[in-house]
Amino acid sequence: MAMNKNTVLAWATAIMVFVGLALIALGAFRYDDVAGWGFAAVGIGFFAIAWVFNALKGRV
Repeated sequence: MAMNKNTVLAWATAIMVFVGLALIALGAFRYDDVAGWGFAAVGIGFFAIAWVFNALKGRV
């Protein structure tokens, strides 16, 4: 099975959503101090980049 550009972007989007959820979960459940806010902010950043990857499907 050959992977074209759209398949690679779809996999990258799925992986980034998973990592973003993991980072938000770490911020919410593991760290109760200021570090938790940082983990959650980075997780939201991963969602933003995944959104851009999803928007690029079919355009590159």
